[in-house]
Amino acid sequence: MAKKVLIVEDEYIVASNLRLILAKAGYSIIGIAISVEDALDQMQKQKPDIVLLDIMLNGERSGIDLAKILTALHIAFVYLSANSNQAMLEEAKKTDPYGFLVKPFREKDLIVTLDIAWYRQKNNLEARLLQEVSLQKQLMDISNGKSEAKQKLLELCQAIRTFIPFDLIVTQANSASGYVNCGYLRTGFSEYEFIVETELITSLKPKQSLQKKTFNTVEEPAFFPHVTEEIEINLNSTIASERIWMDHFKMESNLIFRLDIGAGTAFSYQFYSRQRDLYTQKHAGVLKLFKKCLSNVTEKMFRPSISPVIGIPQEPINDELKLLERHEFNGIIGRHSLLLAALDLTVQVAPYNTSVLILGESGTGKEKIARAVHQLSPRRDQPFIQVNCGAIPSTLIESELFGHVLGAFTGATEKRKGKFELASGGTIFLDEIGELPLDMQVKLLRVLQEKEVNAVGANAPFKVDVRVVAATNRNLEKEVAAGKFRLDLYYRLNIFPITIVPLRERKSDIPALVSFFKNKFCKEFNKPIADVDEKMMEQLYEYQWPGNVRELENIIERSVILNEGTSKLTLKQPLSDLTTSKSPISTIETLDDIKQIQMETERAHLISVLKIANGRIRGQNGAADLLKIKPTTLESKLLKLNIRRQDYFPSQEI
Repeated sequence: MAKKVLIVEDEYIVASNLRLILAKAGYSIIGIAISVEDALDQMQKQKPDIVLLDIMLNGERSGIDLAKILTALHIAFVYLSANSNQAMLEEAKKTDPYGFLVKPFREKDLIVTLDIAWYRQKNNLEARLLQEVSLQKQLMDISNGKSEAKQKLLELCQAIRTFIPFDLIVTQANSASGYVNCGYLRTGFSEYEFIVETELITSLKPKQSLQKKTFNTVEEPAFFPHVTEEIEINLNSTIASERIWMDHFKMESNLIFRLDIGAGTAFSYQFYSRQRDLYTQKHAGVLKLFKKCLSNVTEKMFRPSISPVIGIPQEPINDELKLLERHEFNGIIGRHSLLLAALDLTVQVAPYNTSVLILGESGTGKEKIARAVHQLSPRRDQPFIQVNCGAIPSTLIESELFGHVLGAFTGATEKRKGKFELASGGTIFLDEIGELPLDMQVKLLRVLQEKEVNAVGANAPFKVDVRVVAATNRNLEKEVAAGKFRLDLYYRLNIFPITIVPLRERKSDIPALVSFFKNKFCKEFNKPIADVDEKMMEQLYEYQWPGNVRELENIIERSVILNEGTSKLTLKQPLSDLTTSKSPISTIETLDDIKQIQMETERAHLISVLKIANGRIRGQNGAADLLKIKPTTLESKLLKLNIRRQDYFPSQEI
């Protein structure tokens, strides 16, 4: 059946040309709209599969306004744009479009973009249906469970967070039964702190023993304003009972969902986030979809005397979450809300075969997220194959990825399996995907589309069952604009992006990271675990971390090596001396800049260890022994980094 397309474009010539191109390609055009209102009228008559959407339209509302509605309706859309300014483009990106075409565009680009949009829509719909079934079951289990009200609320938090991200969830009611407005503050991946509103009002510290906090501790009904809206999104509320939570915990956006649970009781769930303008109609749509299930949970939570349904097996909801914290996220340290948001996305996408694109600067931990995606998936017992696309010579990368047959080229003395074949049944992690040559991007796209690989020199392709996770520290949108990365491959990979924030944007995690690395290296080097000097911590906070978590790990390792074991850890070398560049962080724009910084940091680290070892490489307490590497490996590094004897014995004549 032909896919139905609605064209929303106020330029007649452009719209007519689109109609001709799409009809020729086999699409069914259900209409052309020139405004948001016109588009909504046509959608009432016939629902489209895909919408081609200009940003600037007739009338007061723009294409971005319509995109928000389409998102809530789960309809795929592709933007058309001529010369929109940067601010408008950033606003358009927030709506998560399925594609973006810049006028004038080629006919081929239009067809490819629509094909990718449909592919993404199909994958998203399948994943969403599975997720909704899972959430509905969890909500039913919570409703039918025998746990107390406070525990039910906690279980609800854990079940719904992958659909509606939050840093704080609050419940309010206008009941005369003495219900206390309360909520849970998220303090870790699966860690929450129970808080009641009375503590905030009376200026008490909310961090008290959870055993002392209950749902029914006051005699007067809580203040609950008379409102008619079922859902409110990102509103700067003036209602005191809502403002107190936002102000106290410095939240930037909110989503309020109101329920009538009978007997004149108005109840609300309030989701708060530290990210500005986080909530959209998509989140509101989730709440509406599960309104009945949420009402059932709320009634049992509010009136626990109602007997639960007997006969449905109960499954503890947080056992799995504890397992995730111990194993799948091993080595990912921190509780910053932006990091937790990335981990939530990881849990959400892991069970499906959807391609994942991990974005972030070098040293932020993209590989750890990729491994977590694999470990959380049904493929966890199958291979996880990692490929650094930037480290393989362009002449060998096709053979490395897809394998070759005997005699395929000079030196091919035997048949060799490629990385994709080795990863069959499991996951392949394509690190530094932005470094892939254009000709290889075409071949990778074919693998993603056809699920088959053609080995070098082979006569026929063969099928592979591989989940692709890619990562890059480049801005792929800029690479596409510069002609260095294919648009079709970008959208094929960008079905589910996960962004890992740099360390300078989550400095509150530095103490936990320092403690983790300090304990790790003290144990590895058999040294007593020392405290960290306060001045050192201040310096770590002030530093901007161009090398991110990896650079912090190297610095702590150096500090532990140089520490004699009887004093606090200190910086033996000022952080500003670790790189030769004194430029601000904004000047680091390319992979080469990052590699240069890492090379200089490693060089300084090796020199400092060699000084400790008095220039000895081999033997007990030699530099290789201290670094826990082979002497030959260290010698290779010294040669590569041009470290000479006078660098660690400057006073000695050679």
